[in-house]
Order: sequence, then structure tokens, then C-alpha cells
Amino acid sequence: MNQFRDRITITHHAQGQGGKYVAHVEGEDHQGTLEWEPRTGAPDEDVPASVRVATHTIVPRAIGGRGIAAKLAERLVADAREHGFRIDPQCSYVAKKFEENPDWSDLRA
Repeated sequence: MNQFRDRITITHHAQGQGGKYVAHVEGEDHQGTLEWEPRTGAPDEDVPASVRVATHTIVPRAIGGRGIAAKLAERLVADAREHGFRIDPQCSYVAKKFEENPDWSDLRA
């Protein structure tokens, strides 16, 4: 897995009110993605605007096994620390990573 570490670039793209992180692997046509949307509630609910719901993490089989999904989750967490938002990990992969990384618990919404 380490041989691919320097070949993965992760970028963030806004989409509507949400966004997605995209993992570009040098020399590959396929990309991995982690999508998020803002948490919203009913009009009478008090829902903080600073919560991002991680909805899907997808890494095509052609580029699987390289730790790409983990890097996408790590980038989301790094951005949460830098920009002051919390994460609702509804994506099963991101939820698993939160369980594996107790030092992320302060970011869980």
C-alpha cells in the first residue's frame, strides 16, 4: 500500500449545498469518492449548520486495496478539524473508521 501513498491526490468539490471528496490516482482513469451533505431538520428543529453528513464512500474495484477510502475519510476529518464542523457518519465505511479511531470522537455529531 505504501507504494501508492504519493500517487493519490484528494480534492474537494462543492455540489449544491453539499460536496464530495475525490481521490485521483496517478495513471488511473478511475476515482474514489466520499460524498457529504449538510444535516438539515424539520423547520421547527434546531439543527446546527456546521454538521456534514457523510453519505457514501465509493472506490471502484480497479483501484481498490490501496487505502483510498481511508484517505478520503482522513481528509474529511482533517477538514473538520481545520474548518470547525462535525461529522454525522451515515456512510457505513465512515462509521467504521470512527469506531477504529477513537481520537475522532470529538468530531462525531
